Amino acid sequence: MAGMGSDVYSQMVTASGAYKYYINGQWKESTSGKTVQIINPTTMDVAYNVQACTQTEVNEMFDSAKAAQKQWARTPLWRRAQLLHKVADVMRNNAQPMADCLVKEIAKTAKDSLVEVIRSAEFMDYTAEEGVRFLGEGQTLSPDSFPGQARNKMCLVSKVPLGVVLCIPPFNYPVNLAVSKLAPALMAGNAVVLKPPTQGAVAGLHMAACFHAAGLPTGLLSVATGRGSEIGDFLTMHPSVSCISFTGGDTGIGICKKAGMIPIQMELGGKDVCIVCEDADLDSAAKHIVKGGLSYSGQRCTAVKLIMVEHKVADALIQKILPLVNKLTVGRPEDNCDITPVVSESSANFIESLVEDARTHVDNVTPAMRLAWEEPFGPVLPIIRVESSQQAVEHCNKLSFGLQGCLFTKDINKAIQLSDAMETGTVQINAAPARGPDHFPFQGFRASGIGSQGIKNSLQMMVKTKSTVISLDEESYAMG
Repeated sequence: MAGMGSDVYSQMVTASGAYKYYINGQWKESTSGKTVQIINPTTMDVAYNVQACTQTEVNEMFDSAKAAQKQWARTPLWRRAQLLHKVADVMRNNAQPMADCLVKEIAKTAKDSLVEVIRSAEFMDYTAEEGVRFLGEGQTLSPDSFPGQARNKMCLVSKVPLGVVLCIPPFNYPVNLAVSKLAPALMAGNAVVLKPPTQGAVAGLHMAACFHAAGLPTGLLSVATGRGSEIGDFLTMHPSVSCISFTGGDTGIGICKKAGMIPIQMELGGKDVCIVCEDADLDSAAKHIVKGGLSYSGQRCTAVKLIMVEHKVADALIQKILPLVNKLTVGRPEDNCDITPVVSESSANFIESLVEDARTHVDNVTPAMRLAWEEPFGPVLPIIRVESSQQAVEHCNKLSFGLQGCLFTKDINKAIQLSDAMETGTVQINAAPARGPDHFPFQGFRASGIGSQGIKNSLQMMVKTKSTVISLDEESYAMG
């Protein structure tokens, strides 16, 4: 059983081998008496079972979170940071069992799985340091800067917690994208209810065990496992939710419509366009395209999902891409192969349907094909040949998604002009799309999301502004 070699993970499993859920500092079996199977994408066998939490148990999570949050909000920033640093240390020292879960649950390579866990610990450390500085800064305003006003008041502007944050990470980074939500939320003085993805739930429970081992106060973190179809709406529409941070797909649109008057942070995918200009370094472009498009079998929101290359260099670019693709290994994630199984059979069927719609020719894709518009989330590199980079930008801006894009050119003036014209949250110049480094802003336009991530932006998301206005008996001017 994953993680059983460490005391950190010793209380997570029932006598039957199913993983417990986490609430109020305790590991429990659900009163539903039901579990949810997690299928290993490589073997198609059952890898793990997790609890199918009930709505009553979800209510208990929010009750304990609300109670714990009040005390946590009164905890000094330096103590919150100290705790996050301790969690990061526990994660680093107990990383391998968590990484092993990622291999079995989502078919991520053994090497990349360990990198995800260590990256998450580093994210925690940076959030602690940034949080102490950013959250500790307030503002004082004087009224006399506004016309007609005298200096007879003082306005103290501060950052205060939201309350209880619901965090919902995706399957492809179930640890890192959970931490990217949890760490800023907790640092800002909030409590958290975490709904991990089904594929990735056990890795998420291992992550929660690190918070528990580090001494996180009881009630501040709960983990609800189970089917989204059974408890998803109940979680997102719960009256105790003060904020939702979600990364995933179309489900996020439904959450936005139902959530009500609360802050929402959404990242819902992308159709990341790679524009290759005729003056580009084709060797460099090809390397970035293959790595950026096919790492983790293309199951990344920031993967290259559409290549738009100017006609004059299209053949030359393809001739440089093909040898690199042919060198990729296909196989088991335990063997650190380049292409591993996608997360589920339904995902594989969808990817296949897109390729079939393009009549198996991913070169010479046209705007009439689904591959020109839809996100495959798999190891596919569609190529559209264009007459000009402007034509590529126009297609990019017609897409429903606008997460990231990239372009390759040796002309810095052209690079800036094209970047300005591309309506996407981030444009990478002479590099493939990527999320990170984690303190960089990360956001999407249109259907790709709402709000901005990146450590400082996420900290800002997890607080609200409060003003305290002090009225003076008479005007007072410094040095006056």
